[in-house]
Amino acid sequence: MTAQLPERLIFEGLEHAMCSNPLHDYFALGGPRPDFRHSSTACWRGYVGTWEVIEGRLYLIALTGRLNGGEQATIETVFPGYRERVFAHWVTGTVRLPQGKLLEYVHLGYASTYERDLLLQFRRGELIRRFVKENGRAKANAPVGYGIAASTTLGNSDVG
Repeated sequence: MTAQLPERLIFEGLEHAMCSNPLHDYFALGGPRPDFRHSSTACWRGYVGTWEVIEGRLYLIALTGRLNGGEQATIETVFPGYRERVFAHWVTGTVRLPQGKLLEYVHLGYASTYERDLLLQFRRGELIRRFVKENGRAKANAPVGYGIAASTTLGNSDVG
């Protein structure tokens, strides 16, 4: 599998690449999954969510992508009646926010390694712990921030 486009997370006023897919957990728990169009090998899920931690709670605040019928996907596509945000009460586990320079690129999911990971632990959507995992020091000329080396476009898309 190709390295994947990250979800986005606004945390403490900064936007981060998020190497976790909280909606996948919602769908796995039985939440209805729309028929998203897979437009790129860099986004097999067919959408990109934007999330925000507000007063210690995780919210989905935007969703971009296309459905197989060509319609634009939004939060309401997954959560009818919710236009602005949805509290992510189903999220229990750790969310990874890679930071710093690239140490090792891996052309697979979110497997690339960066200088450090900011890890946020949630229980039922509530932030319970945060910590930083140091992974090493990169070479001076290493790329900074989360990136994808290559992908194949499968058609028109509003993802990313």
